[in-house]
Amino acid sequence: MIEYKKFILACALLLFINQPDYVSAEGVAIGNADECEGHPVEDYHLGIRIGSIFIIMVTSALGTYAPIVLHRVSPYEHGGPRDWILTVGKFFGTGIILATAFVHMLPRGFRNFYSPCLTAGWLSYGAFAGIFCMISSFGLQLLEIASVSHMNKYIKRKRDAEMGQSINEFNEKVPTSNEKQISHSHMGDTHAHAHSAFLDGEDSYKHLGTYILELGIAIHSILIGIAMANTGNDTFITLLIALVFHQFFEGMALGTRLNEIPFKTWYKPIALGFLYIWMTPIGIAIGVGLHSTFNSNSFSSVLSSAILDSLSAGILLYNAYVSLMSMEMSHNTAFHQESTGRKTICFLSMYIGAGIMSLIGKWC
Repeated sequence: MIEYKKFILACALLLFINQPDYVSAEGVAIGNADECEGHPVEDYHLGIRIGSIFIIMVTSALGTYAPIVLHRVSPYEHGGPRDWILTVGKFFGTGIILATAFVHMLPRGFRNFYSPCLTAGWLSYGAFAGIFCMISSFGLQLLEIASVSHMNKYIKRKRDAEMGQSINEFNEKVPTSNEKQISHSHMGDTHAHAHSAFLDGEDSYKHLGTYILELGIAIHSILIGIAMANTGNDTFITLLIALVFHQFFEGMALGTRLNEIPFKTWYKPIALGFLYIWMTPIGIAIGVGLHSTFNSNSFSSVLSSAILDSLSAGILLYNAYVSLMSMEMSHNTAFHQESTGRKTICFLSMYIGAGIMSLIGKWC
């Protein structure tokens, strides 16, 4: 009986010692010992980390601008080698965007929301990452609906104004037979202008989707830049190599999406690409500047990263399923009219892009 009691006592002590978390007086759930304390990187190799800024910048630029340049070099022949390269790149990019959300952002959001460095209130519910992801997707839907409604009203006002102006000009004079023909011609021009405005409206929807997509990618890029700048020396090179591929493919995904918008000037896609190119370097620069005081395990750092990653995941998932997969594949008449071989290549490109980005998720 005594041995049995000793065994029970030993088990109880073992369970007590191995409890993973406890809540501090401030209501923060703290892990074993000083798990939530900051641990500055020893022998911080500043030169390598500054050099990584330029490495990432060049890699991102190559991935982003290569499809933009290929798209704008004339002549452009449908079905030619360049058309095939850009088509494969476009659907490859769709797979990358999808995997970035599912493999890189959303799991990181869940991990951070499970962090013992958060307060007990945040740890009381295990699906906060999914909630914030869902909120951002709902927000995007409302934004798109509001934008579509506003654009339709604008097109209607513009069409009514042009039609009214044409009727007034027609009533100001008594037309001859020749003038009747001219008036009908003018009315036809007015209809053409109205139709042009409608096309501009469709282009505006594409603009909006691309801007939202870039927003999600930009938030994610800054976060991973800060994280990389404060990574230990033993894993920094591995993470840098993985991030080079990550930024290249993500830039390719963005570049192919920019090609879908009929910009009237050449500098707009260049500027949008430039914005993405600088996001991760800016994150690295911020991380380098704060490396001596930055604590990635602090309550504010963990919570902000968890929320932003989850929101970004919702942005990319909404874009991937609604704007990219649904509108360009599932409900696209032109896509359904393509040959079986071309559609197969498009699907394989998307799956391969998702697979490669999922593999990169092992390291970053």
